[in-house]
Amino acid sequence: MIQVNDKIPSVTLKVFGEKGPEDISSESLFSGKKVVLFAVPGAFTPGCSNTHLPGYVVNADKIKDKGVDSIICMSVNDAFVMHAWGEAQNAEGLIMLADGNGDLTEALGLSLDARGHGMGQRSQRFSMIVKDGIVTSLNVEPKGGIDVSSAESILALL
Repeated sequence: MIQVNDKIPSVTLKVFGEKGPEDISSESLFSGKKVVLFAVPGAFTPGCSNTHLPGYVVNADKIKDKGVDSIICMSVNDAFVMHAWGEAQNAEGLIMLADGNGDLTEALGLSLDARGHGMGQRSQRFSMIVKDGIVTSLNVEPKGGIDVSSAESILALL
């Protein structure tokens, strides 16, 4: 599993652009920036839609006021789902990042086997602060929690 002071792995992910899904590199997301990345097991799932993402939407300005360039919400879902979820949650100031194949999640060592729930391989729930591609804070939730990775917890760490 990735640790504090480790570099974010180099992978290609997807975001929804003007013409649909577009490639985006992890380097372009993190290099030269201060970024808050949080990951959820699945878009439109109850804990993610009712608590986790809304906390970041409501606190986006406060987080950015602490010198954060980008807030990224990542899930092992496709770009279409992430885009629709972002629209449904009014997440305009966040980057809705699709790790559809789980490449970054796996490279981070933060995969979650959710086959028992019919969801396949997903991401554990976590948040991190990344400065110029280097992890400076990592907060992995215990099973079922939405506390250490919450927007409020990130605000306290900034």
